[in-house]
Parts: sequence; structure tokens; C-alpha cells
Amino acid sequence: MKRPPPREDGAGSGGGDGAKTGKGRWGGGGRRRNEQRLGSGGGGGALSLAAFANAKSRNTGYNPALIKKQKEFYKNAKLISKYKRSKKQQNQSSNPPPFPIPKEGGDDANNASKLHSKKKKRVAPSLNEEYEKKRAEDEKAKKEQEAIIQAKREERERSEARRRDLREKMFKKTRSGQPVMKYRIQHLLETALESSNK
Repeated sequence: MKRPPPREDGAGSGGGDGAKTGKGRWGGGGRRRNEQRLGSGGGGGALSLAAFANAKSRNTGYNPALIKKQKEFYKNAKLISKYKRSKKQQNQSSNPPPFPIPKEGGDDANNASKLHSKKKKRVAPSLNEEYEKKRAEDEKAKKEQEAIIQAKREERERSEARRRDLREKMFKKTRSGQPVMKYRIQHLLETALESSNK
């Protein structure tokens, strides 16, 4: 059975004039809708500038960077409010009620001001003395530390010089290339005497 040739008017054999009316599955209605959405009025295949700009500018409300920033902001605000609250509580608990100053111009007012000035005078010298003591202790500790470091350095230099001399003696050779034995024997005797003394 042969398939009939396509008709000139554009109607297919499958169901009426789907291409003309745009009712079929692949009819022209969908194409028209796409062209309208993409903004290609002239029939060109490329997107128009307006369509390109609007393609990605749909606001979905999901922006991870913005969400992270907001979370951080709220966290910081919470911490700051906690800090202020604790500071306020500390101030209330540590501050005693203010010193009552009598409003009369009598002896009580003079005594109060004298007491206040005496306290200030007492505090300053004691702080100075404390500072001087601390500074003296620090200087003393620093000098001791420097002395220890200097002693260690001198000891290291002495031991290095001893090792250098011993090395030179142990590696000395005669004209014919033989090792000089007197230094080696002397070293053996010294080590034997040291071990017997211990």
C-alpha cells in the first residue's frame, strides 16, 4: 500500500488543517507563543536585547550570598545585645550606691571632700611603688636571662674549640699518609682515666 503524496494546501493526512489553525501538537500556535516570549518579532533566530536582559532577571527570591549576609547580621546583633545586657548587669552589681554628700554647707561637706582627696593621694603613690617594683623585677629577670644565655654561649664556644682541636689532632697524618698515633693514644688514656675516676 502506497502512501499518498502530500497535498499542496499544507493539510496533512493525520487530522485536518493543523498547520493553518495551530490546533495540532506541533502546530504553529506554539511557535507563535515562543516567538512572543523570546521577542523575535522579525522572525530572526537570535534573542532581542530586551528578551536577553529579562531572561535571567526573574526574581526567584533565592540569593545564597544575601541569605548568608542576613544570617551573619542577625547573629552579630544577637551577640551585641547579649553583651550590652551583661555589661548593664555588671554595672548594676558592681557600682555601690553613690556616696551621699550632705547638702548643708557644714563640717560634713568639708570632711567628705577631704576624705575623697586623701584617698586619691594614697592610691597614686601605692600605684607608683607597685609599678617601680614590677619594673625592677622585670629588669632583674631580664638580666638573669641574659647572663644565662651568655654562659651557655661561652660554654658552647669552649666545647666547639675543644672538639676542633681534638679533630685536628686525630686527623693529623705523617708525610707518608699514615695517622699520627701519639694523639690517638693520648686520647685513649684520657678517656680511660676519666672513666676510672667516675
